[in-house]
Amino acid sequence: MIPPINKILYASDLEGAHTRPVFRRAVSLARRYEARLLMVHVVEPLGATGNAVLGNYLPEETVAKILREGGMHEVIAKMKRRLHAFAEEELDGEKPERIPDIEAHVSTGRPSREILRIAEENNVDVIVMGKSVNSFLGNSLVGTCARRVVRYSSIPVFLVPNN
Repeated sequence: MIPPINKILYASDLEGAHTRPVFRRAVSLARRYEARLLMVHVVEPLGATGNAVLGNYLPEETVAKILREGGMHEVIAKMKRRLHAFAEEELDGEKPERIPDIEAHVSTGRPSREILRIAEENNVDVIVMGKSVNSFLGNSLVGTCARRVVRYSSIPVFLVPNN
């Protein structure tokens, strides 16, 4: 028996034109299987370099306030709005019955780990993500995040060329 596809995780990097073909493929799969679509974007933490940059450009009190009052909450809320705006823009003009049920998730952390964690927690049936290909000494290399997700996922991963 072929396993059903009820939930699809679309991993977004919100990188403009490169993310559009991946989103369109995820929407196409969601339509075909009448599945829910989870849009996921992961914000990587600032780390030592990012904190140093903040410290160089902002007063110490401002940096402390941002970190203390959860400045990342604002970033996450903004990214969630961007995900919704992106989906609305891409689906503009579609008939309402052709628009899948979409839920946006934004988290912080290492992208490959967060994608896998959210996929498992939400019992998704397939992960759809872009396959950025870079060339090194004439050989094609799949992006680090996609490579890690494919390697460690127990859920099928559908890689879409996006460059």
